[in-house]
Amino acid sequence: MYSGKVEPLIEFLKNIETGSLVLMAVYDEGSRNLNDEAKKLIADLGSSMIQTLGYRDNWVFAGGKGSSGKGTFEKNAKNDKSTNKYEEWPEMVEVEGCIPTYIE
Repeated sequence: MYSGKVEPLIEFLKNIETGSLVLMAVYDEGSRNLNDEAKKLIADLGSSMIQTLGYRDNWVFAGGKGSSGKGTFEKNAKNDKSTNKYEEWPEMVEVEGCIPTYIE
């Protein structure tokens, strides 16, 4: 999303079938071109952190279309020059065996 257009992502998110498991991750930069519509669609999949995703934050998310949000997993590492592990980038974040167990 650093230099890409958000419209293909929005179209993809709109066409996810109800009951589908969705995995998303950002390593380099994923917030720059996200608009309110894209953020709402991701929040509707169960994300509680997408609204605060910042420049070069690392983020992993597992949720689903039709989920109540109770089975989602999300982890974020904020980009902070005073604590970054890799100069301009924070520590990586990983999904560690915590995948949603159900989609309603």
